Amino acid sequence: NAFLALAVVPGLSTVWAFFQLPTVLDGGELTSSYAWAPDFSLRIGMHMDALGLLMTLIAAGVGTLILIYCARYFSDSEPGLGRFAGVFVAFAGAMLGLVLADDLIQLFIYWELTTVFSYLLVGHSTELKESRRAAMTALTVTTLGGLAMLVGMIMLGETAGAGRLAEIVEAPPSGPLINAALVLIMIGAMSKSALFPFSLWLPAAMRAPTPVSGYLHAAAMVKAGVYLVARLTPAFEGVAVWQTMAVFFGVLTMVLGGWKALRQTDLKLVLASGTISQLGFLIALLGTGNQYAALAGISMLLAHTLFKAPLFLVVGIIDHSTGTRDIRKLSGLRSSMPGTFWVSVVAAASMAGLPPTLGFAAKELAFGCLLYTSDAADDSLRVDL
Repeated sequence: NAFLALAVVPGLSTVWAFFQLPTVLDGGELTSSYAWAPDFSLRIGMHMDALGLLMTLIAAGVGTLILIYCARYFSDSEPGLGRFAGVFVAFAGAMLGLVLADDLIQLFIYWELTTVFSYLLVGHSTELKESRRAAMTALTVTTLGGLAMLVGMIMLGETAGAGRLAEIVEAPPSGPLINAALVLIMIGAMSKSALFPFSLWLPAAMRAPTPVSGYLHAAAMVKAGVYLVARLTPAFEGVAVWQTMAVFFGVLTMVLGGWKALRQTDLKLVLASGTISQLGFLIALLGTGNQYAALAGISMLLAHTLFKAPLFLVVGIIDHSTGTRDIRKLSGLRSSMPGTFWVSVVAAASMAGLPPTLGFAAKELAFGCLLYTSDAADDSLRVDL
């Protein structure tokens, strides 16, 4: 029951974020800054705009619900439960810091904190060799990508003459180092969001307890790379290497992930491969640079969180109730688990893009933004929407 008390922490953050809705929806932004080492141009800065608000609601809101879920998912005899709970809340805090950070170095620090905490969460079952190996795989891949991203961020900050993300987006720098910097930053985003060829760590991470998969691998950690692409694309949409990498690797990952999902028999691995596919779809949309593609990508970001996290939690319920996740051994659950069945139906309908779900609206918008690219077509699309 301590999980219920812990849920108050991200719950309060969610309530606070809701109170910021009127300001942000009116076009306002919340900014706070403190220079803690001015001689080295190091500062602590927080910045919330519409994208930051959405990511805050996702990270804190979903974290609250999954902590409540944990209160009945785990038994009192679960080893290391206190450590798990503390690390889970710490991860939620690091994720909030990441999406609200307005300084490149500060963002990188939170980025690496989510990597370390995810290593501890994925490897929760320390007595199992498979869990330790899965945690090490995730740590290795995301850390190497993060180091590449750090070099890119230093190059970007030095070229721009500023470390603030808001300033870089408002006045994008140019120069011979920018292409190299953007390639390195995109590699970091791809490794965090499990795009090809960095996809191997996400299926391995399914060794983690289901609440970890529902939070880190549906709502939080894997969305960090998507968030970074969404944050920087308005500034660098005209840079060919940025757009090309996002679209090429995004579409390739989408196809390969979807194909692999069709070949899985473990329910969690089906969802993991589907998540990889959807992450590729999100990166491709948000990296396109089209205004409506950005709107479609943000809509799809929210929709994916709302259908994938519940599906992971449903798998946890099925696993607890039946003792298996093998779809070849599961049938007839509709009559024995009617509530779980209907949650699955609604979430799966949104994932499939069926009306009247949010997934349908987001995917229709994605089709529209890719079909209509001229100014005249954009005007007609605006009227249609």
